[in-house]
Amino acid sequence: MQQEILRYTAFAAEPGGGNPAGLVLDAAALSDDEMLAIAREVGYPETAFVVGTTATGPRVRYFSPGAEVPFCGHATVALAVALAERDGLGRRVFTTAAGEVALDATTGPDGAVQVAMTSVEPATRDIDPARLARLFDLLGLEAADIAPGFPVLESFAGNWHPVLVLHDRELFHQFRFAPGPLADLQREAGWEGTVTVLHRTGEREYEARNLFPVGRITEDPATGSAAASTGAYLREVGAVEPGDRVTIRQGRHVGRPSLLLVDVPTSGGITVTGSATPIS
Repeated sequence: MQQEILRYTAFAAEPGGGNPAGLVLDAAALSDDEMLAIAREVGYPETAFVVGTTATGPRVRYFSPGAEVPFCGHATVALAVALAERDGLGRRVFTTAAGEVALDATTGPDGAVQVAMTSVEPATRDIDPARLARLFDLLGLEAADIAPGFPVLESFAGNWHPVLVLHDRELFHQFRFAPGPLADLQREAGWEGTVTVLHRTGEREYEARNLFPVGRITEDPATGSAAASTGAYLREVGAVEPGDRVTIRQGRHVGRPSLLLVDVPTSGGITVTGSATPIS
């Protein structure tokens, strides 16, 4: 049976921006190989598959063109928007391999569906020094390039992401890397999400580059899981106060400007807010 595949873009800051996601709303009968084949055919960073339901919402799996991933933030927001458009606004809890993720769909200021996604319980941890040295080498960076007060950590809010904050604006925009060796390091380290590189542009504003060669994409336009992990990281290093909203801009380097709003509570899951629209 031919599966209906929806295509949405999430977190767009302007027309043509955002991160595209495939959505399959009835995937219960699909095998892993079939879902991976669909994700490869769609060719987006991730495709979300609804494989069942619970009393509070869908069970969801996520595949990049290369492999299954535990969680994908932008595809989750896109799916929540699609379900709200079909079945109405309100709260749904998605059951994922990373845990339960709460989605609150409301009407935004522009009249479109807006979704606030609250992550699973986040965590941070130190990065192995030898692994960090390899990461620096692959990105052409040195320890002195890291902004003071922003130690490199691994942060989790659905996927593990190493988080690096660079203090030099030009270096942030111009650094290069070889996708193959970085993907090898990601697989070895268990970084199933992106390598998150940030530059602080304001008191609570950051620009982000999220490197994703492990998903067969050099750089991700908008990464909801990384935005949530960034919120957890900033809370851990004391760069935000409880209740702060952080603005993250992403995607400029790949021609798809994106905007993610991150609310950081005193404890618990980080909330990332955005919307999504169908791709014609």
